[in-house]
Amino acid sequence: MSAAGKRNRNAAGTRLRRHVSVSDVEDGMVLLDERKGRYFKVNASGALILRALLDGAPPADAVRALVERYEVSEERAAADVDALTAELAGNGLVVS
Repeated sequence: MSAAGKRNRNAAGTRLRRHVSVSDVEDGMVLLDERKGRYFKVNASGALILRALLDGAPPADAVRALVERYEVSEERAAADVDALTAELAGNGLVVS
């Protein structure tokens, strides 16, 4: 997915808030909160999670993608997906 300047509004699941834009960078993704003028960077594993969720995948698919790519346990991957989505939602960047 080429996310430069894209606003994702999928019908179900996680989506970016209207005031947030996202861009791919070499080692992850950057989210811009246009209302606050703040940037948030996620690393490569965070970008993998966020891309999956913004593309409409359920969290379980993001967990599987992490397990396959980084060879971590399902428990660890699930905790990472939960932590990232909670942090992004807590900062007003996404809604589920």
